[in-house]
Amino acid sequence: METKNLADLYELAPLSWPDIASRLEGGYDLVPGSGGPDRHSCWLTTLNPDGSPHVTGLGALWVDGAFWFETGERSRKGRNLARDPRCALSLALNTVDLVVEGVAELIADKAVVADMAQRWAEGGWPCRVDDSGLALTADFSAPSAGSPPWRIYRIAATAASAVGVDPGGATRWTFD
Repeated sequence: METKNLADLYELAPLSWPDIASRLEGGYDLVPGSGGPDRHSCWLTTLNPDGSPHVTGLGALWVDGAFWFETGERSRKGRNLARDPRCALSLALNTVDLVVEGVAELIADKAVVADMAQRWAEGGWPCRVDDSGLALTADFSAPSAGSPPWRIYRIAATAASAVGVDPGGATRWTFD
């Protein structure tokens, strides 16, 4: 991992990736009043066919050192990722604003799909694995997810940037 201090100008120390990863591993709540300006919001940016950005909110989880999310393959983000899996996910926490850049990997392992379904269900979204074993279904989801079935994606991070609130600082990491 390469670390670049973006706050040298202000003589601030670089932020610690292990500290940020530890904060993510502790979980974050998407409920209003729980962080960020008023809550923790995840925003996924994918690339439209013309190269312009498409940004949408979603409920991503941090598991095993990566962000995980779900969407319908026919949703705009699903179609964009099928064509070009490069993406960025941003998240505002109480102590840091974070952007993770990477490649979204479509998950095709039934055991992993079942594990992630259980994690989302334990977090309050009553989803379940569909008959294919490779996708999720539920009585409801975010309107931007499209209709079920919803496929699961993992973002393999290639880089991340963070701006700290307290203490201040700004850092960029590039991962091998």
